[in-house]
Amino acid sequence: MSSAAPTSGIDSSELDAAVRPQDDLFRHVNGKWMARTKIPADKARYGSFAVLAENAEEAVRDIITGTEAPAAGAGAETEADKVAALYASFMDTERIDALGARPIADDVARALAVSSIDEFVTLVAELERDGLGGFFGMGVDNDPGDPSRYIVFVMQGGIGLPDESYFREDQFAEVREQYRAHIARMLQLVAADTGLSASGAGDPDRLAELAYDLERRIAGHHWDKVASRDIQKLYNLRTFAELQELTPSLDWRRYLTALGASEQAFAEVVAGQPDALTGLASLLVADELEAWKAWLIWQIVRGAAALLSQEISRANFDFYGTALTGATEQRARWRRGVSFVEGSMGEAVGRLYVERHFDETAKATMDELVEYLIAAYRESIGQLDWMGDATKQRALEKLEKFVPKIGYPVKWRDYADLQVDAGDLLGNSARVAEFELRRELEKVGRPIDRDEWFMTPQTVNAYYNPGFNEIVFPAGILQPPFFDKHADMAANYGAIGAVIGHEIGHGFDDQGSRYDGDGKLTDWWTAEDRAAFEQRTASLIDQYNALSPEGAEGQTVNGELTIGENIGDLGGMAIAWRAYQRSLHGEEAPVIDGLSGAERFFLSWAQAWQQASRPAETVRLLTIDPHSPNEFRCNQIVRNLDAFHETYGTQPGDDLWMDPEERVSIW
Repeated sequence: MSSAAPTSGIDSSELDAAVRPQDDLFRHVNGKWMARTKIPADKARYGSFAVLAENAEEAVRDIITGTEAPAAGAGAETEADKVAALYASFMDTERIDALGARPIADDVARALAVSSIDEFVTLVAELERDGLGGFFGMGVDNDPGDPSRYIVFVMQGGIGLPDESYFREDQFAEVREQYRAHIARMLQLVAADTGLSASGAGDPDRLAELAYDLERRIAGHHWDKVASRDIQKLYNLRTFAELQELTPSLDWRRYLTALGASEQAFAEVVAGQPDALTGLASLLVADELEAWKAWLIWQIVRGAAALLSQEISRANFDFYGTALTGATEQRARWRRGVSFVEGSMGEAVGRLYVERHFDETAKATMDELVEYLIAAYRESIGQLDWMGDATKQRALEKLEKFVPKIGYPVKWRDYADLQVDAGDLLGNSARVAEFELRRELEKVGRPIDRDEWFMTPQTVNAYYNPGFNEIVFPAGILQPPFFDKHADMAANYGAIGAVIGHEIGHGFDDQGSRYDGDGKLTDWWTAEDRAAFEQRTASLIDQYNALSPEGAEGQTVNGELTIGENIGDLGGMAIAWRAYQRSLHGEEAPVIDGLSGAERFFLSWAQAWQQASRPAETVRLLTIDPHSPNEFRCNQIVRNLDAFHETYGTQPGDDLWMDPEERVSIW
């Protein structure tokens, strides 16, 4: 902390006196900002996270452009050269526009020429290796049943809309028609450069109808979002032979050979949604070959669109940006270029970002905050009246095994084997995809690398990883309004403290609580304690099911989909409050800018969730996002906290009043 007198961490001039905190804490803090803020045309939503992310993008651009890119075809040797070459390949719009859709012409021609399911399977795998689609979602993580080993996860995939409900629900009927039209438009745009012709089998309109209809049928086998976040349902171990039995029409040996993967890496896998995998494979028959070829051509175009000419990229944005989220303009080209680099070599720029922008004193303060939060959880668990001693002991054992990671990794990713060419954007993308695929698959059979990070340091976010039992806070989030080393600790506990508590809380939410302290999926609860826990979570689900956000009137939050995040928010705030009280050591918090410590704590929480969202984006997130809308992450959480009601003296009749017996307290 600075030796100067701490600031309040709250901009009092922004507080809206016309809105009482007892009625709407979110708008009391953010109302003035919301009234004057116009969401930028290139954003679907805008607020505290977006502002920090934009700042990080600007910092990364400065890092990237600090090195002159090698000439096209000259090769790039150092990491700095590779980063610069990646960025240059994306920013060379003259070359990109001159090429049009020709970079995918060979792939489209190969898809049109396929004459059997076996040939088709080979081609899909080769293109998946290059990052252009695939039947399934695949990744490598530690095995929930044996967290000491890595295992491949095979998950449902193959569709181009956000999830299966978009193909099914009446509210998305217009989006479905827009999507059909979008596929046709995109295929028409690439037709001249790729050999598609209305006079033959490559008729864009015909291909679009075939591709859409096949996606619709694939989606009919998909699990919904609620089922797909249930780890107990998802954890289905299958041997290679059993995976082949699950999808009999898909020749996995052929597929893996073309993918460049060994059968040994797939000796045992987690088949995430078995009937969805079986359902897709049931369509993989000779009578459907023409539909599959159309589907693959669309996968190629969709996967490459953002890297093709500006006309094609803009047309792709018209659907995925405007129709789905409401944003009306693409982000500036340089911002998209930064995103391309970060998605390809994120830790290479992250290392320089940390050197230039991370204050090491912040790490010491964060270490202290984490200690206080864990101590507060320890105290709270010990005092729970709904949990028995045996489960409490196991919960405390798990808590003691939490591993915090703050700022940046201790070991950086090695990009020595990645080849980059400043004159070959799509080729760079393919080489990055193959590099990442190989890096992931090579984990299988090796010891677990517990130093690996799954976010870059410049990311404005945080996460809990149940398999590693770790909480991770990248440098990007350790700045105002989440963390301010110059502010009094009340504001820090109300923002980053609650975020820390939230991530720890994920270890004890409806899914994280299924894992023990070693990251193993195992039942360490008594039946009575699990029932008591689920009774409380059911009450929280009911609360959120009744909430309808601004911009999506008539629609409500899905309490089951968001329950994990809501438990994290509720536990995070409750424990952050307890930790803040512990940090005072019985002394009165100072009044700063006319605000008590308790007021600063809650105002900081509301400040952190500042956001405005377009209606289309609000609807999209209600459908697929496990997080509740920000206004409810703020208001609904504090309604459940006795400390909020005591701080603001709420009474029956106030909009945020909740009868004490209705308030949910879990952790």
